[in-house]
Amino acid sequence: LSQRVNPEVAAEWNNNAQALVEKIGVGIPINTSSDPRHQTVANAEYNAGGGGKISMWPGSLGLAATFDPSVTKEFGHIAAQEYRGLGITTALSPQIDIATDPRWNRFNGTFGEDPKLATDMARAYVDGFQTSSDSTAIAGGWGYTSVNAMVKHWPGGGAGEGGRDAHFAFGKFAVYPGHNFAEHMIPFVEGAFKLKGPTGEASAVMPYYTISYNQDPSGQNVGNSYSSYIIDTLLRGKNKYDGVVCTDWGITADAPEMDNFIGGKPWGVEDKSVAERHYMILMAGVDQFGGNNDSKPVLEAYELGVKEHGEAFMRKRFEESAVRLLRNILRVGLFENPYLSVENTKKVVGNPAFMAAGYHAQLKSVVMLKNHNHVLPLQKGKKVYIPKRLVPGGRDWFGNVTQPRWEYPVNMNIAKKYFEVTDNPAEADAALVFVNSPNPGPGYNKEDLKKGGNGYFPMTLQYLPYKAVYARDPSIAGDKRDFLNRTYRNKTTTASNTADLKLILDTRKAMKEKPVIVVINTSNPMVFSEFEKSIDGILIHFGVQDQALMDIATGVSEPSALLPMQMPADMKTVEEQCEDVPHDMKCFIDSEGNSYDFGFGLNWSGKISDSRTEHYKWLAKTQN
Repeated sequence: LSQRVNPEVAAEWNNNAQALVEKIGVGIPINTSSDPRHQTVANAEYNAGGGGKISMWPGSLGLAATFDPSVTKEFGHIAAQEYRGLGITTALSPQIDIATDPRWNRFNGTFGEDPKLATDMARAYVDGFQTSSDSTAIAGGWGYTSVNAMVKHWPGGGAGEGGRDAHFAFGKFAVYPGHNFAEHMIPFVEGAFKLKGPTGEASAVMPYYTISYNQDPSGQNVGNSYSSYIIDTLLRGKNKYDGVVCTDWGITADAPEMDNFIGGKPWGVEDKSVAERHYMILMAGVDQFGGNNDSKPVLEAYELGVKEHGEAFMRKRFEESAVRLLRNILRVGLFENPYLSVENTKKVVGNPAFMAAGYHAQLKSVVMLKNHNHVLPLQKGKKVYIPKRLVPGGRDWFGNVTQPRWEYPVNMNIAKKYFEVTDNPAEADAALVFVNSPNPGPGYNKEDLKKGGNGYFPMTLQYLPYKAVYARDPSIAGDKRDFLNRTYRNKTTTASNTADLKLILDTRKAMKEKPVIVVINTSNPMVFSEFEKSIDGILIHFGVQDQALMDIATGVSEPSALLPMQMPADMKTVEEQCEDVPHDMKCFIDSEGNSYDFGFGLNWSGKISDSRTEHYKWLAKTQN
């Protein structure tokens, strides 16, 4: 179900697939799942009353920045209707890890670093997705517009050592120098498992790839899906969770090179056979193997269990998982009718009301951090300089190689509806500079390994070259398969998009004393000291349409969002914070005297102080 196909094509595909499986075996319907697909197309134009292929919303950090769970619940309710119109009945979301290390590459998929905010957002998201209205209900809040929510990643994946991510072998360990393992489970046990709506709890859970280092009292250090302590003792036992547990994708296959995204991720059990890995996962209490379409190792695992425990035991164990999996298909009414009306799909998916709701949520998600001398909002029709941006080349997350290129950073046709745009800064009234936050990098470089090093490098939140003078040495985690000491102290790295800083400073120079406003597409916390004093205004966003940014910049809409994370004063505080602890950095203070702390944001009147800041900032202080 490609995100690029028209809704009616997706509906027809669903109907063909369901017709196929209806003739197989006992005719169990397909339970189609999807990663999030409501991201914005930045250069797409929003027209009031106009429809689209699917409604577009801010990313998870953007939803968190609203500090308003009702916005997230509305998103879930609308997204679920659109998913069902496409034949999707399980959402591989939300990602409710608390992002306690600011360098983590998956920070932007979370609801930020605060446990309480993430908990409230998780609950709202799942309630929105799973609850059917009275007219479409079957039983217990479930029905024909419900979508199973698979919350991830149990027990929290935001504490990777040095910020590294466990999709890669070099990032397999999550560490807890602040002894804060339990807090990472709060969004699950207090949010997703304690819903306000009638469905009660999220119907599925995905553990992360990571080894939660030294958290198992038995001393076992294995990936979370392999751990009986993480799954059976904590999730099933202590928290009495009886929904589906599905592994993250591809964890039973053999591991590739250290820095290869494609391939298996059998962290801690690399010496086991593929069948033994399946067996270990089943015995830990997991029900489903994400990304595995081969039944052979599952049946081999069954035979291993028969040899150890007998046929009756293993049959009962498999039936236990079968009941959980079937329950999620029954709840959403697929056995009653798995087929879609193509005409209804065309009416529901991307309808004008849903498009409008998503666009208004985007407006609520943009944070204003600086507004020197009230430079914002800009008057419509002003002559504005928007410089081209260098998009850096390199390898992306999946290993694809891209070439550098210069391009306008926004849809210029849209920009020209708001401003008289010029390429000559000398004749401009103001400048709008669009950049991305610094790319932290992966934290590993195999060229260093070839030169005799350990391959481990710092991850950076600044644009300029960064030397890790204050990095930890020795590392907390390590193993004999790689290096016991994974320190990167005194190594230097540079953000791949360091040209964004040059763009800001060059624009400042070219504009002389005239206003310069920087608009930052933000994936992680970042260091602002490299340029903040040189510019007049700062807007940050987490994935919105260009048009939403123009509406904010010109005062069509007033900024109201707040920071869902801290912005560090420098990289020293980043290195010295604990990977597992939120709110533990010295925050940047700008030239206006404002601290870029969790919960900070400006509107046209100044610093925002309302019921949201009172509630969440007070909670953040009492938690720490």
